[in-house]
Amino acid sequence: MQLSVIIVNYNVKYFLEQCLLSVHKAIAGIQAEVFVVDNASADGSRSYLEPRFSNTRFIWNSENIGFGKACNQALQLASGDYILFLNPDTIVPEDCFTACISFLEQRANAGALGIRMLDGSGNFLPESKRSFPSPLTSFYKLSGLSFLFPKSKTFGRYHLGYLNEQQNHEIDVLAGAFMFIKKEVLDKIGGFDENFFMYGEDVDLSYRIQQAAYKNYYFSERSILHFKGESTKKSSVNYVRMFYVAMSRFVQKHYSTSKAGLFSALINAAIWMRAFLSIIKRFIQRIGLPVLDALLIFLSFWLAKYVWVHYVRPETVYINELLLVSFTGFTLLFLTVSYYTGLYEKYFRAKNLWRSTIISMLIILAAYSLLPERFRFSRGIVLTGSVFSYFILNVWRWLLLKTEVLQKAADEADHFSIVAGTQQDLHTINQILKDAGKQQVVQGFVSPFNEEHSLGTINDISKLLQNTPVKELILCESRALPFAQIISLYEQTGKEIKLRLHAATSTSIIGSDSKNEAGEVLNSQTYQLARAVNQRIKRLIDVGIAATLLLLFPVHFIFNQHPIKLLSHCLQVLLAQKTWIGYSAEHVGLPQIKPSVLGPAGVPHRQTQLNAEGLLLADEWYAREYKPAYDLQTILTSYKKLGIS
Repeated sequence: MQLSVIIVNYNVKYFLEQCLLSVHKAIAGIQAEVFVVDNASADGSRSYLEPRFSNTRFIWNSENIGFGKACNQALQLASGDYILFLNPDTIVPEDCFTACISFLEQRANAGALGIRMLDGSGNFLPESKRSFPSPLTSFYKLSGLSFLFPKSKTFGRYHLGYLNEQQNHEIDVLAGAFMFIKKEVLDKIGGFDENFFMYGEDVDLSYRIQQAAYKNYYFSERSILHFKGESTKKSSVNYVRMFYVAMSRFVQKHYSTSKAGLFSALINAAIWMRAFLSIIKRFIQRIGLPVLDALLIFLSFWLAKYVWVHYVRPETVYINELLLVSFTGFTLLFLTVSYYTGLYEKYFRAKNLWRSTIISMLIILAAYSLLPERFRFSRGIVLTGSVFSYFILNVWRWLLLKTEVLQKAADEADHFSIVAGTQQDLHTINQILKDAGKQQVVQGFVSPFNEEHSLGTINDISKLLQNTPVKELILCESRALPFAQIISLYEQTGKEIKLRLHAATSTSIIGSDSKNEAGEVLNSQTYQLARAVNQRIKRLIDVGIAATLLLLFPVHFIFNQHPIKLLSHCLQVLLAQKTWIGYSAEHVGLPQIKPSVLGPAGVPHRQTQLNAEGLLLADEWYAREYKPAYDLQTILTSYKKLGIS
């Protein structure tokens, strides 16, 4: 056996699917085996992947035992002359493994190699080549000097920025995403140190390879895609803590006491500094954004009042107490509308801000007109305050986008996409998008050959990008467009547009626009219930129905056979302990919702006559095809059943 490929999976089944498709293309013609060790994924990886890859050996762990320990599990079973530890969010070219083997065979002192890696936008990943951590190297990185002077031999040593990425080099550290190692080396030094749960184990293993008189190499003659951000969230406080603690453990294990002490001090400073910045970012993203928005909206109305009093109607006297109450109400109304129009979704859309402003302004003006005369002060201030709010929030969002606290999303309606592939690929992609509930339609395709009805050939992509408003390119792997060519296209075009990948026989489209955030997946099993906007509307329907039923409670003694239990259900729904309509059973892989009063068909759980398989199909249909109107209709038509347990 020439090669054993070992992949550890944790909740990234669609990325792993396409990774495995590329791996099996790359092992064609050589004796190889592929292991996947799953660390208790909760996304249905087993039921999805095992039937599709009978030529892969799966190990299913009942708990997350960490990266290093999972790799060692497969390593004990591996029989290849070479071992490749590979991340599940990678794509390799067809001739990758044969080129790596050839490179190592030509160097008697070589123990292992890492490879040139590109992210989901085609950018070179600097961690493809690194030096061992030291107090000074870490200080240069943490202080930002390595960022300011990436090519410096002194300040840029962490990522070895002064070494040409297009040339092969002897380096210190191999990235854990792709570690190609001779089996005889691992037999001598052992596998991963299992004291490293996650992060740092690649540094430790690289160090032990060198200590055993072998050399580590950076191999630039082939490139792979590493989407990044998939198995972990790089911007989280937990990531910062785990990463730097792992680095500290490495230094204490291998360096002198004095150097380890200095390094630990820097590590602790880094943890606190990065954690502080990460907490601020998370606060703004999750809680602080609406709070800060509220402050800005409130100030916008006071600014409108100031302008109106000093420049428009200086002779008018306004009651500040009345304005204070009114502006507070306007602000809360503005925030409520913004929430339900999607302004606080993960990705910022300019149309959501415009839409929330218009709707809020209309509602505020309508409410204002219904107030008694003595409570009215000036429609002009209301209108001006709304306009000021819009412009101030626009500037605020611009700052957040510039500092990458928020990310901008391309609006589907304006999304000009093309496919790199055949006309059949175009039909496949449009079907996946349709099944995923996307409004987006791909406008055309560029063919690997001069196919009829195509926009041109693959070689014309650069011209198309220059002369059309293309914002997204979906690259479809096939015999005519292999992974190697796709990776090359990523590097050529990724800095200009969004890139997505669809491998032949897969059911998904994957991509990642940031190395620090989880990537995106579109597939025929995309659940509408997982969409944030549907979750919000579902909760709004739950609360609205519960509140209405409580107000009408005396009526239920006449029309409902279980009024007391109905009251109990109303209170549970209001307290977010239950939802009116939901799953009939607990399921791994479906969007999480609260336990439900009724099943998807409006039937109480104890009255259902479906077997376990039927319940699963019904629940999957509900999650996949969910529409808020269905919940509302089912609740209204199942009124008499709402009090049944």
